[in-house]
Amino acid sequence: MDMKQRYLVTGAAGFIGSHLVETLIDQGQSVVGVDNFITGKRANIEPFADRMEFIEGDVRDLELCQRLCNGADFVLHQAALGSVPRSVDDPITTNDHNLNGTLAMLVAARDAKVKRFVYAASSSAYGDTKVLPKVETLRSTPLSPYAVTKYVCELYAAVFHGVYGLPTVGLRYFNIFGPRQDPEGAYAAVIPRFVKAVLEGQPPVIDGDGGQTRDFTFVENAVQANLKACHAPEEANGQVFNVGAGDRISVLQLAAKVLELLESDLSPEHVPARAGDVRDSLADIEKARRILGYDPTVDALSGLEKAIGWYRMALAG
Repeated sequence: MDMKQRYLVTGAAGFIGSHLVETLIDQGQSVVGVDNFITGKRANIEPFADRMEFIEGDVRDLELCQRLCNGADFVLHQAALGSVPRSVDDPITTNDHNLNGTLAMLVAARDAKVKRFVYAASSSAYGDTKVLPKVETLRSTPLSPYAVTKYVCELYAAVFHGVYGLPTVGLRYFNIFGPRQDPEGAYAAVIPRFVKAVLEGQPPVIDGDGGQTRDFTFVENAVQANLKACHAPEEANGQVFNVGAGDRISVLQLAAKVLELLESDLSPEHVPARAGDVRDSLADIEKARRILGYDPTVDALSGLEKAIGWYRMALAG
């Protein structure tokens, strides 16, 4: 990536989006970011806001999307309303943001003839398949409204490649975590929720028995996958790829590790399992290795130590 190129990052003030923006700026690329601040935070991009072009806006606005895509070489589409529980509570809003936002972006990217449209897909598309690790050829059986929206976005992207020739690449994220992931609110992901609770002297609360397993993937690995997807060979177009660490731990083991790293003698509390939750998740990352050149460099435990260091500082204020 010697030549300066223009990257459009949607959801730029979000957890993953802000890491993408920061890395691209550090690499000397030209970055345009957009976010509506429903879940994104100004604080996430403040440290490098003066080195990027930022627009506050909503990707459901087609005119805005067309303006943003004009002159962009690559689109990294991260904007979405995340969270399985949120989608269970309010499927219409999740559907509106995730589907209409992605469709508007696809149309704009097609019209602007961008070099590649890389978008955040989700491992939730697999549902509760008994086959592990989850390989891209498995049938999708979504268990939640959120999972349905993310899967339909994949179908749209594949069609935009097939019908219009738009080069699209989908990245099925497996439980991405790390600094800047929001620990607040009812829809917080499990790692920030556990860390925040323990730092505040509260026990980590586990949904169900804690035997459920996840392929927790540090955010640096997701950033790598996005940038490699931009420059991957043509055979990547119209396809989806798993982005995980290729390893899994149970939620009980995760809670124990968080307690150990924070030197706490608290014990986890259990509450009933959540609707729409998948029992076990593990990524087969061979396809991403082979075609994208993806190679995760940070394992879950090293990532957990880095994330905890960040939460200690972020929550101290």
